[in-house]
Amino acid sequence: MVVESEDLLDESCLGAAPVPQDAVRVRLDLPRADDLADLVFLANNKHVASNLLTMPYPFKVDDARAWIRKAEHPQPNAATFAVRLKSTGRLIGMARYAQLEIDGPVHAGYWIGEPFWGQGYATESVHALVDHAFTYTAVDELTAACRVTNPASRRVLVKSGFQYRDQSLIRSVGAGGTVPIERYCLDRAVWASLKEWGKGA
Repeated sequence: MVVESEDLLDESCLGAAPVPQDAVRVRLDLPRADDLADLVFLANNKHVASNLLTMPYPFKVDDARAWIRKAEHPQPNAATFAVRLKSTGRLIGMARYAQLEIDGPVHAGYWIGEPFWGQGYATESVHALVDHAFTYTAVDELTAACRVTNPASRRVLVKSGFQYRDQSLIRSVGAGGTVPIERYCLDRAVWASLKEWGKGA
């Protein structure tokens, strides 16, 4: 959850078209101009920003416009999505995968607005994001991270098949300094096995 952003992405990174991806109760698709009010309302939250790498706080309309513009111009092996409730179409968060540096791993990041925490939407969103990445790109591994102090995000990653790799320190704009994180990874073979096991359940 920590590394969700766009500013570290180089224009030459590798990637996939952000075609919509459905889960049970949420749908991942492109953010739109009419999402601006919801995006600013949900993202302008210290509790959200402090768990992410580069999300500014306060989060302003210009920040929201920049995110939407970025999503409209996907890079290879990268996709940025609005997370929406399927029942209403309302934006409740964002999800993204992308390379954070040239030749680096493809990193999955996400956030859900605080009014929607604790309802399983983040887990559904990450499942859909992972499925999209492994279905529409040739990447062999995804990485992800969460703050050590964020057990909810840790549970989301573990439930999504990610395996603990190590701990590290990273600078978070929203937290206003360096924070400890746990890093996780999920490779294509494990994902494929989990998908097959799920069919047998």
